Amino acid sequence: MNTATLEAPTPSSSHQLDLGVGGMTCASCVSRVEKVLKKQPGVSAASVNLATESARVTLSGAQDAETVARIRRAVRDAGYEPRALEAMDDDVGEHWMGIPLDLLPVLAGMLLSAPLALPMVGDLFGKHWMLPSWMQFALATPVQFWLGARFYKAGWHALKALTGNMELLVAIGTTAGWALSTWLWWRAEPDEMVHLYYEGSAVVITLVLLGKWLEARAKRQTTSAIRALHALRPERAHLLPDGIQRTELTDVPVEELLPGDLIRVLPGERFAADGEVLLGHSQADESMLTGEAMPVTKDVGDFVTGGSLNGEGSLELRVRAVGAQSVLAQIIALVQDAQAAKAPVQRLVDQVAAVFVPVVLVIALVTLAGWLYTGAPVEEALLHAVAVLVIACPCALGLATPAAIMAGTGVAAQHGILIKDAQALEIAHRVDTVAFDKTGTLTVGHPRLRVIEAAAGVDELAVLQAASALQAQSAHPLARAVLEAAATRGLTVAADAAQDVQAVSGRGTLGTVKGAPLALGSLRWMGELGASLGPLAERAQALQDEGATVSVLAAQGDGGPDGAKLWAPLALLAFADEPKPGAAAALAGLRAQGLRLFMVSGDNRGAALAMARTLGLRAEAGEVIAEVLPGDKAAVVQRLKLGEREAPPGLAALAAVEGGHAPGEPEPVAEVRPAPATQGGGHTVAMVGDGVNDAPALAAADVGLAMSHSQGGSSDVAMHAAGITLMRGDPMLVAAALDISRRTVSKIRQNLFWAFAYNAAGIPLAALGYLSPVLAGAAMALSSVSVVSNALLLKRWKPPV
Repeated sequence: MNTATLEAPTPSSSHQLDLGVGGMTCASCVSRVEKVLKKQPGVSAASVNLATESARVTLSGAQDAETVARIRRAVRDAGYEPRALEAMDDDVGEHWMGIPLDLLPVLAGMLLSAPLALPMVGDLFGKHWMLPSWMQFALATPVQFWLGARFYKAGWHALKALTGNMELLVAIGTTAGWALSTWLWWRAEPDEMVHLYYEGSAVVITLVLLGKWLEARAKRQTTSAIRALHALRPERAHLLPDGIQRTELTDVPVEELLPGDLIRVLPGERFAADGEVLLGHSQADESMLTGEAMPVTKDVGDFVTGGSLNGEGSLELRVRAVGAQSVLAQIIALVQDAQAAKAPVQRLVDQVAAVFVPVVLVIALVTLAGWLYTGAPVEEALLHAVAVLVIACPCALGLATPAAIMAGTGVAAQHGILIKDAQALEIAHRVDTVAFDKTGTLTVGHPRLRVIEAAAGVDELAVLQAASALQAQSAHPLARAVLEAAATRGLTVAADAAQDVQAVSGRGTLGTVKGAPLALGSLRWMGELGASLGPLAERAQALQDEGATVSVLAAQGDGGPDGAKLWAPLALLAFADEPKPGAAAALAGLRAQGLRLFMVSGDNRGAALAMARTLGLRAEAGEVIAEVLPGDKAAVVQRLKLGEREAPPGLAALAAVEGGHAPGEPEPVAEVRPAPATQGGGHTVAMVGDGVNDAPALAAADVGLAMSHSQGGSSDVAMHAAGITLMRGDPMLVAAALDISRRTVSKIRQNLFWAFAYNAAGIPLAALGYLSPVLAGAAMALSSVSVVSNALLLKRWKPPV
């Protein structure tokens, strides 16, 4: 796993403030809070999430105490409760005599409403259990004005802001029912038994409270992934003595750890921080971070991640990252950001919600007028209008999208798939083309130096010594292969063995070793330098045909016309990589889904074709795009998006040198052959890569998938550019990421369909008199719970095998 930052820092010109917002109940609340926040000085953008009950505010200037206070005051003035995000779940789990505190109002409403609803049950059996009018009033009034006070408070704030919300609809509807009943009781004769409607108002309020409690309980389950990640953090660490201030092992809170500290991790404990193993041997269970079920062996020099579980061995570590810089903290931040973000489809829902409540109020008035026009009694017309108000509450509409996103991103994180934002999640389901970087993505990324073919009269060990000197400071995979080969043969390389070392992007390395100018790089670069391979050309071609990546070590000397310096090849160095286990099966699975597949590589065509054959890619169909310079990968992605058949700019001439090709090299790839473009003139392309040179292509793709690896360092930029990060280097996770995207978007569509369909069917039925206020209240409460419950089905998702 990569040890460095997983997310690019926020630019210094803007700051983000995350704030909990209590009291929101529907999509109209979301729209209202956003409007209030955007009006505040210094606020450039605001996004409110109903499912997480949070707001993300982007400030154009510094985040000072006065600005934060003003924002919190604005939220409170709008009728909502500004809270710290950490406090949003403070009341979760609090009980009174074994009963959850947030359930007490619901139980009180049930106790008071049950006697009122009893006559309705009796009517089913021909019994008349009607309570006296005064008793109905005594039971219904506390429900209406005590338990229902929250609806009046929030509804009043909405009226002052000239907007509407769920509470306003409930308050108007239930007050109308209560007032009608009180008026009928007041005008009745002393001993007259009149039919009152107190039970409708009391039961509706109780059902709404029950629905909101069930909804809140279900929403807490959607954040279970975040809570599980937080639970991975141990509370204390065993700090080793430093011989100066500490002379014995000391237990300290993890918050006090500093980079560079030495700590001990005992068998069965969780690692307190990210660190490097200094002493010991063990295994680590990283399943909660990477989704990998098998323990990972940890030896001296290996990196361990804070929060993972130590196996049977005792380890001593040097702390490398703590707090917000740790991998676990950054994973939590990524998941929280994805869950707080607003999907593009949610913006349309918010626009609908903004006008929904006013439209419902008009429909209720039209219903009242229509029934009165047909000659219906006032109480009957009023009840039908009340039913319209109650059933139309837009709770389900506001929860449809964020509940599914929270569940989807949470379960994806549990399986090692970090989705940076909701936009990437929503776009990924449309992907029809997947382009893979080769080295480190489809292959192990750890090439070995297989062959050294020295020129006549050149010593092989001298070649390896010189190449090692040039590559001593490089982190390139081929450089590591050279150094490993030198170490295997017992060669040592001094830190200053090479001078004036210069890396030439996409080509190789220049430097001076023992006073001799040397160049080590690709065959193409040798052609650009004018180095003729001579007798080595045929051997270079043969090695390429076998699938090797061939580099040339050349020395600069005299002998050119007019005293010009010439580059003379000293040896060929052939490297070979291996495909990752499961890579061929992963590609076959993606192809079976009807996706177009491409492999983009900077290697020579022979090596790329040899690896493609192993992986099952079809070179004859144009699925292999080789000899691509790092800067041209983004151009390849752009062409694949457009569905064009011609080569990307620069590809046709990558190996051309002043009208010819480099000696000994095959013809460059001159054509990209995608399938016919999809309807609409383009393709949705996902790019999968792991290195720094993949970052432009990841950013250019519709969806970038950055694959983490164990070497550390080189994939940080790729992770910043990508919308999705795969926390382990398994190509099967690509199919899994696309699958969870498709399933999440499917849940969003299902939820939105039922939310809209529920209102589209319920409002006319209520207006026509087929639904009583009690049934409307039950249906309204059920709609919110059903939407969240449907989203929670995503928690059962497992990556496809």
